[in-house]
Amino acid sequence: MKFSTTLALAAAMAVAGTAHAATELVIATVNNGHMIEMQKLTPFFEKAYPDIKLKWVTLEEGTLRQRVTTDIATKGGQFDVMTIGLYEVPIWSKKGWLKPIATDAAYDVDDLLPAIRTGLSYEGKLYGAPFYGESSMLMYRKDLMDKAGVTFSGRPTWNQVRDAAAKISDPKAGVYGICLRGKPGWGDNMALLSTMVNTWGGQWFNMKWQPQLESKPWHDAISFYVDIMKKYGPPGASANSFNENLALFNEGKCGMWVDATIAASFISDPKQSKVADKVAFAQSPVAVTPKGANWLWSWNLAIPAGTQKADAAQKFVTWATSKAYVDLVAQQDGWARVPTGTRKSTYANPEFQKVATFAPAELEAINSADPSSPTLPKSPYVGVQYVAIPEFQAIGVAVGQQMSAALAGTVTVDQALRTSQTIVERDMTKAGYYK
Repeated sequence: MKFSTTLALAAAMAVAGTAHAATELVIATVNNGHMIEMQKLTPFFEKAYPDIKLKWVTLEEGTLRQRVTTDIATKGGQFDVMTIGLYEVPIWSKKGWLKPIATDAAYDVDDLLPAIRTGLSYEGKLYGAPFYGESSMLMYRKDLMDKAGVTFSGRPTWNQVRDAAAKISDPKAGVYGICLRGKPGWGDNMALLSTMVNTWGGQWFNMKWQPQLESKPWHDAISFYVDIMKKYGPPGASANSFNENLALFNEGKCGMWVDATIAASFISDPKQSKVADKVAFAQSPVAVTPKGANWLWSWNLAIPAGTQKADAAQKFVTWATSKAYVDLVAQQDGWARVPTGTRKSTYANPEFQKVATFAPAELEAINSADPSSPTLPKSPYVGVQYVAIPEFQAIGVAVGQQMSAALAGTVTVDQALRTSQTIVERDMTKAGYYK
């Protein structure tokens, strides 16, 4: 809850001995490592801008989405800066809910990775400042592959991954061939499964916005996923998402893992990972086509159109996503801890290259993702692992629950897809996409 203007003014006068209250920026953010690091560096910002004070509201990802979406849609005005994803920025900017990001020469907007910058722009203006970006890729235990005589190309096929999982899986020794997301959610299991459907040649909707969930690519992709996970995945996989699989991999229990590139810096960090010196990286596996095989995502700082503190918000947003901020993190914690996936200059830095063995694979994955053309058949939507329409959050969650149930074995793949098709048809008809 905000202090009243009177109380804030009185407090500022008492502390600073001045008649001018510092501007308090309320920032909503997600509780992940990079954002927590940003909060720790608050004193550096407040020293540079003594007339601005930062107030953090740190939330779990799902709660954050609910809070900021409700606030901006109802013009609630609780937040001056919001942490939102690549999904929200194009939708909200079109609705006029966000202020464009004011950038100057020092910010160097041309230094932003093209795929990320394009995804955050609307009518030529930047509406979200990327704090870190990611794609998805294959991370694997090279020691296990060497022992099994398996060699991966730069971009293996899913069939090759399945064959490798069969060779290295050793449940009695506590090692599972592969770990993949199973927890239901549009940003959980459906992020992975959408890319699998893409590479099998499928799509969420055809050009008439008709759902395609009972098509052959969906059936083939989901059947493959359920089969490989039942045979070579860890027990209880239907409850696992990024954090659970990260913990398993760091403990040496996963032979392979297809997930966010941001994980690479964690699993190769000896302070966090027991297998840090044994990991290697490749591009996300492909099946029928490489199109849409790996996702694109970024967490971004955005300024709601309704804030009364736009100038102060602009100063913070550009500070926290600048080249200078990357350098600050490197000075404080080392180059292995800097936020990645946003700037060309980070990847060009020799100091970063020394510690980031994953950097070439990560950069290749990010640059290869194309949200404007994510599927083999032409699609009416933007987005690789999501569909950039307001209805997708609810649709993705509902379908994710069905896919998780199929993985758990409580329904068959055919039943899960049939139910999903019915749900999506109902929601899209209700939303007026087709009759």
